[in-house]
Amino acid sequence: MDDAAPSRTALRVASHRAAHQLFDSPLVFDDPLALAIIGADGAGRLRAAPEAHQDRFARAFRAFMVARSRFAEDELARAVRRGASQYIILGAGLDTFAYRNPYRSPDLRVFEVDHPATQEWKRGLLASAAIAIPASVTLAPVDFERQTLADGLARAGFDGRAPTFFSWLGVTMYLTHEAVALTLAFIATTAPGGGLVFDYAAPRSSLSPTGQLALDALSRRVAAAGEPFQTFFDPRTLEGQLARIGFRSIEDLGADELNARYFSDRADGLRVSGTLARLMRAEV
Repeated sequence: MDDAAPSRTALRVASHRAAHQLFDSPLVFDDPLALAIIGADGAGRLRAAPEAHQDRFARAFRAFMVARSRFAEDELARAVRRGASQYIILGAGLDTFAYRNPYRSPDLRVFEVDHPATQEWKRGLLASAAIAIPASVTLAPVDFERQTLADGLARAGFDGRAPTFFSWLGVTMYLTHEAVALTLAFIATTAPGGGLVFDYAAPRSSLSPTGQLALDALSRRVAAAGEPFQTFFDPRTLEGQLARIGFRSIEDLGADELNARYFSDRADGLRVSGTLARLMRAEV
């Protein structure tokens, strides 16, 4: 991405979460700040053109966006019950958890890790929406391709002795394989009791012809925005890699598992489709 510009992908993802609040019922992911964080203009554009968010592709993409956020926060709750006291949101974008955190400070300290330009942009959006940054939140600027996560977190005051939960959504496919591997290796060395949820893209060769066409179209779109896809993982190979570096209780979820968990018995038909995007959870 452009070092001086915020992530365009972050805004698109946030807009999908906001659209969910407006157009879908019941909510899979209830985020009362989703509309506020994209600003009055962004929310106005959603309301002015609801039909743009109701085609099959938009609905399936939105379903995955909200399912992964819901899944991450569900797993965070489990980690907190195990004793986790720090939550690291890698590639936080316009995520709003830190500003609606249900856990009383100092029970859960939140670190938002992202590119410096994206974080400055987010600070401006928070200020415009009159959303205060709580004392329990630290914005830690890190460029994953030029800095290690360990160094960035150390500068931000991360306590390596405390159990920590990590979410890493919408990031791995934009990084090199080496950058992803280094980040996973660091997380695997953190204090027992924590865990991780992240999403990833499956290889093109594993997709159906329709899925390949969808991937090609999406790849062109993100490349045009300056954020091309770089890394794909075979699910079984990735699970083996995680186990070898020390993760346990590993679970991989695709469309079928997500639909059974979050989208069953819906009258509106909202559901995840395709086999490109998957979610992985693991404990430390």
